[in-house]
Amino acid sequence: MELHIITDGKKTNEELKEIITSVSAVVDYIHIREKNKSPHEIVALVEELLKAGVPKEKLVINDRLDIALVTGIPNVHLPGKGLPVEKVKTAFPHMKVGVSIHSLEEAERAEEAGADYCLFGHVFETDSKKGLTGRGTGALGVIVEHVKIPVIAIGGITPENAGKVLEKKVGGIAVMSYIFSSKHPKEAATRLKQVSKGKGDDVATLYQWTEDGSG
Repeated sequence: MELHIITDGKKTNEELKEIITSVSAVVDYIHIREKNKSPHEIVALVEELLKAGVPKEKLVINDRLDIALVTGIPNVHLPGKGLPVEKVKTAFPHMKVGVSIHSLEEAERAEEAGADYCLFGHVFETDSKKGLTGRGTGALGVIVEHVKIPVIAIGGITPENAGKVLEKKVGGIAVMSYIFSSKHPKEAATRLKQVSKGKGDDVATLYQWTEDGSG
């Protein structure tokens, strides 16, 4: 069960470096999704992370295939209306390519195009999608049942509702604010990773940990 974290586009490179280096040993993938930063700034961030010892295999560049290529990062995540998956896989077969999807039809299309995984959301209501109802675990389960590639769930996932997501046999979960808005990112990542491994005893601990405001 993979744990993906996605940057929130609200922090400086220094702040991102501090958080990412603190959690890199715990999480499986770190998505660099910084739409408000220039390519130069994103390249600088990636280079700083690599210098700090973050494995390049754990880094995922969102949307910017060019940045992934020039920095040697082997993973790229494409938005639903981004570059065609099949063209990226054909031109750069060594790249691991994921794609954002919002329906079964899009998931099936991504699989047919050669995507290595798909990211489905948002499952639950989330601050990043205020006013939009979550698509729910029912829709998530249908997608998991109909495609063979891993489905990563995203959107409002917390320790107290993660169990409902894991029941659907997803390939992993992805979070943004739970890590990047936490006062203690490493502890938050560690506890969420425990939940992603299906350690039931940890769920109650996690729930209390977030309820008392320490996370």
